[in-house]
Amino acid sequence: MADRSEDSLMEKIAQKIHEHNSSSSDSDDEKPKSSDPSIKSKIYRLFGREKPVHQVLGGGKPADLFLWREKKASAAVLVVATAIWVLFELMEYHLLTLVCHCVILSLAFLFVWSNASSFINKSPPHIPQVIVPEDLAVNIALSLRFEINRLLATLREIASGRDLKKFLVVITGLWVVSILGSCCNFLTLFYIVLALLHVVPIVYEKYEDKIDSFGEKAVREFKKQYAVFDAKVLSKIPKGPLKDKKN
Repeated sequence: MADRSEDSLMEKIAQKIHEHNSSSSDSDDEKPKSSDPSIKSKIYRLFGREKPVHQVLGGGKPADLFLWREKKASAAVLVVATAIWVLFELMEYHLLTLVCHCVILSLAFLFVWSNASSFINKSPPHIPQVIVPEDLAVNIALSLRFEINRLLATLREIASGRDLKKFLVVITGLWVVSILGSCCNFLTLFYIVLALLHVVPIVYEKYEDKIDSFGEKAVREFKKQYAVFDAKVLSKIPKGPLKDKKN
């Protein structure tokens, strides 16, 4: 009799333990998972970026070059740009002189080879006929026209005084470019921009989380300072001429 009572007692204890474990597991399943992506807060990205860096750069071959997807091509572009900058800036060579020298050497080589082919028993080189396609020229002209019209429309919108923030950003950007232009010429500035395009995107893509976190703090501080500046200065500037009072 004692053995049967002990067995029944052990069965009751085991049943209670099982019911407790099952109820706790059910309650755990009802809790929302913290790893659910819908619960996570939206991650801050610079300039409101929602696409990957590759798509922001336009995708395709230019983005592959700037992000070093094709290392040989990216290195070749950077080496050629460096060689051009060294040739024209450090060695003070001129573009028109270089073009004329290249054309002179090419014409002289082809002319001599064409006339000496009968003596060396070799056929003269085939000189291909180069013609600029009409479609290509029209497309380039249309694209250039579209970009110029968009630039003029943007400048007109800024000059109309509707967006003070955009006006200040454009004025600051032009002021910075004017300072850079006084320090270096166009070729040096173009080379600096090209070198930065080969460095900044890949560094940002590699450390985008840290850079975005720092950028978020900087944007918050900028908004705070802009609010103070707006309250103390901009809000006191009259928006336009006063309306004539009715007699």
